[in-house]
Amino acid sequence: GLEVLTNMRQDERFRRVPVVILSSSREERDLASSWDLGSNAYVIKPVDVDQFFEAVRTLGQFWAVLNQAPEQD
Repeated sequence: GLEVLTNMRQDERFRRVPVVILSSSREERDLASSWDLGSNAYVIKPVDVDQFFEAVRTLGQFWAVLNQAPEQD
């Protein structure tokens, strides 16, 4: 997942796509790596329903702020 995220952030077409990491890892280094690579939320599996909905809200807020209509030619 982190390799995919790295590739997404290096590609201009996917740089602004919001990403929620779903992981079974509780390791602080994995969480820090995901933030450093530009993830927008990190949810630990098994998913707590409240944590999941918070991640979705965060994602929605991120997308609402950064999403812009393409420029017209």
